[in-house]
Amino acid sequence: MALFGTDGVRGVANRDLTPELAYQLGRAGAHILARTTARPTITVGRDTRISGDMLQAALTAGLCSVGANVINLGILPTPALAYLTKALGATAGAMISASHNPFGDNGIKFFAANGYKLPDAVELEIEKLVAAGADNLPRPTGDGIGQVADQPEAINLYLESVRSTVNTSLAGIKVVVDCANGAASAVAPRLLESLGMQVFPIFNLPDGVNINAGCGSTHPEALCRAVVDKGADLGLAFDGDADRVLAVDAQGNLVDGDQILVAWALDLQQRQKLAGNTVVVTVMSNLGLFQALERAGIQTKRTKVGDRYVLEEMLNSGAVLGGEQSGHIIFLEHNTTGDGLLTGLQLIRIMAASSRSLGQLAVQMTKFPQVLVNVRVKDKAKAAAAPALLEALARAEAILGNQGRLLVRPSGTEPLIRIMAEGPDQAQLEQLVGEIAQVAKRL
Repeated sequence: MALFGTDGVRGVANRDLTPELAYQLGRAGAHILARTTARPTITVGRDTRISGDMLQAALTAGLCSVGANVINLGILPTPALAYLTKALGATAGAMISASHNPFGDNGIKFFAANGYKLPDAVELEIEKLVAAGADNLPRPTGDGIGQVADQPEAINLYLESVRSTVNTSLAGIKVVVDCANGAASAVAPRLLESLGMQVFPIFNLPDGVNINAGCGSTHPEALCRAVVDKGADLGLAFDGDADRVLAVDAQGNLVDGDQILVAWALDLQQRQKLAGNTVVVTVMSNLGLFQALERAGIQTKRTKVGDRYVLEEMLNSGAVLGGEQSGHIIFLEHNTTGDGLLTGLQLIRIMAASSRSLGQLAVQMTKFPQVLVNVRVKDKAKAAAAPALLEALARAEAILGNQGRLLVRPSGTEPLIRIMAEGPDQAQLEQLVGEIAQVAKRL
């Protein structure tokens, strides 16, 4: 069974992702990632989940047991871990997080020395070592054993890097920040306040079990209400590890990743900074995004769902901007992975520089109705290929014709089948998706 999904190793903490597995991943990961280094150094960070301490202790023990030194960065956003791995000159990095998943889940993802997530081939090497059973990896003794150095203050290097991307005054802007009780809690309000904004933080008191619970980018309803109640200019909703962000305009309307991408792309194009005049998106992006960018003469490239595939295409095509409707947006001029703080700050900068509200920026793209339903299944790969599901999809596609599109795919991070329909008629979409979902539930 494959360990690595589209975003590292992920599962229920202490059942699927056990301390024993974390220890093995530490040993195998350090061995593979540090083959050319006599004394490797690995950065390690985590989000606010209750299982983070347990898994970090096990992972760190595995890393040190093969002779790797560890820089413990503490609780921080995933993009901060990626940035600091490169900035501190580390051999590799490891982040313990399950991103937007419920608190009972957790995950481990590795980053190379350059701050990029690992390619599939390297993850497969680590996976084979873990699955081999017999552990013949080095076990140094004496001063050959790795040591741990705590550097929680290193987060300031990351925050200064993000802050430096803005040269427009943001003083007085009122923003509500939903920290998802996650990794953004201690840093996002602080960053925005340092730029003179009036910040109203919510869901910023993590207790280990409230991460993503009715809040954050997966549950922005409370943020929508708070923005209106506070009379704020906008709101930002992060996920558990702050690698993605969604926004809310002053009227309480949600602004998703597609709309943020359009606003950012048009801004970059105007400033002649959109490399190749190209934006990389996934097959889940709204039809309105493609129409808005096409009107501006901007090319789009589509990939499978998952930021790793977006990044791969960006590197292949030379694009600097890419992302997903979920708010996972990559801007390679400043970081190597999706970065919620950077994305949110740039969105505010665009508002200030253009003297336009977030609502005015959002309507640069007309959103077509989309219906997305997630169905929990026992075996997502088997369910996705089931003849009954494919037949239901074909029937729905015949009804929709060329007026829209349907997409059925297994989740890359959870045991789910995702069913998406897009077109001009919301009621029709809901009916078609509902019929397909009923078939999926029986698989």
